[in-house]
Amino acid sequence: MALMPQAELDITTGLVRSLLEEQLPGLSHLPLELVANGWDNVMYRLGKEWAVRLPRRGAAAQLILHEQQYLPGYAKRSPVPLPSPIRSGRPSADYPWPWSVTPWLEGLSAVRASQKSRNAAAEDLAAFLVAIHVPAAPGAPVNPVRGVPLESRTDAVMDRLDDSGRYPQAVQLRTIWSEACLAPPWDRPGLWLHGDLHPANVLLRPDGRLAAVVDFGDLGAGDPAVDLAVAWLMFDGGARRRFVAAFGPAVDAATWARARGWAVVLATAMVSFSDDNRGMAGIGHFGVEQLLLER
Repeated sequence: MALMPQAELDITTGLVRSLLEEQLPGLSHLPLELVANGWDNVMYRLGKEWAVRLPRRGAAAQLILHEQQYLPGYAKRSPVPLPSPIRSGRPSADYPWPWSVTPWLEGLSAVRASQKSRNAAAEDLAAFLVAIHVPAAPGAPVNPVRGVPLESRTDAVMDRLDDSGRYPQAVQLRTIWSEACLAPPWDRPGLWLHGDLHPANVLLRPDGRLAAVVDFGDLGAGDPAVDLAVAWLMFDGGARRRFVAAFGPAVDAATWARARGWAVVLATAMVSFSDDNRGMAGIGHFGVEQLLLER
């Protein structure tokens, strides 16, 4: 069972206020509201227009630097708003890591939306991925567990599926995994990836259209199949077929086969959050269900 890592520093409203006063005094008078305390980062809303994103542990600090360096390029290509940093904060005497101020993006998290609303975003989310999945720049970061060769995740997947109580359909999932690993690997230069695309990182408008995509901490270069796994994590059968069809010949059968394998990786990881984060666990259970329905 994966539990959220402990924060290495207590990030308080007072600490965030002091960082703003020291480095961005023009924004320091605005109201602050804690809105998220995630696996890697803490998020505060700053006034009505901005958000402050701060690592809660040292391992996430480099990810903030990646966002600061590369996310503006993603934002130029994206058909929907992204949380591209508008100010880059520095470490201080009281806080040891870089941090960012980003736009506050309005929208309903897809993890809280109805299935009908999620399904309505299928073509929009496909268009977003087509826009960002372009060849990465030389020297682009490579995430060690996302967008890598699928077989490299075998030990992690098999370890999870050994828990028969948590995964009563382990036999079927092992079969799906084995079939995905038979697909030809990605053998072209890495594409820019989101790296952690699932309903909790997708914001929707009231009509179900895509409003924004957030949380690019796992961005980097690699196999786009990892992002395409969202087909099983977010959509049911009919919407998933529309999502797949929206890519046309831009995505080949081998990449879709690997994407199914990545859905096993991500869904089983999320199911393991069941005692720690019920929202993420719900995404995982939905993904497992969708994978099995296709058998």
